[in-house]
Amino acid sequence: MSLSHAEWVDALRDGDLLGVRCPDCGTVYGTPFAVCNECGSRDVEMTELPTAGEVYTETTVEVSPVGFDAPYQVGIVQLDGARVTGRLTGEVGIGDRVVLDGVLEANDEVAPVFTAE
Repeated sequence: MSLSHAEWVDALRDGDLLGVRCPDCGTVYGTPFAVCNECGSRDVEMTELPTAGEVYTETTVEVSPVGFDAPYQVGIVQLDGARVTGRLTGEVGIGDRVVLDGVLEANDEVAPVFTAE
């Protein structure tokens, strides 16, 4: 069974991270995907992701869009085979361990929030 955006959002609000895994090539994604980008399979399956991982890359936003207060830190977190983009708190750097610590909701969209472990 694949993963819809609504299911991903509901899980995130409940404190869980869901992704999809391609059973044909093993690639794991941290967000809903209908087709595997690696092998083209349409047979992707929903999978639970760990809520702790390592900062793969990060940056600090100094000039924010309307509705956000800068500066703030965003990054990509490596969770086993998947990478998830989210807000970072606690001034973490590349390679630091982080854990899911909530959800940011703005403009009818959600994003995971990770903080130092």
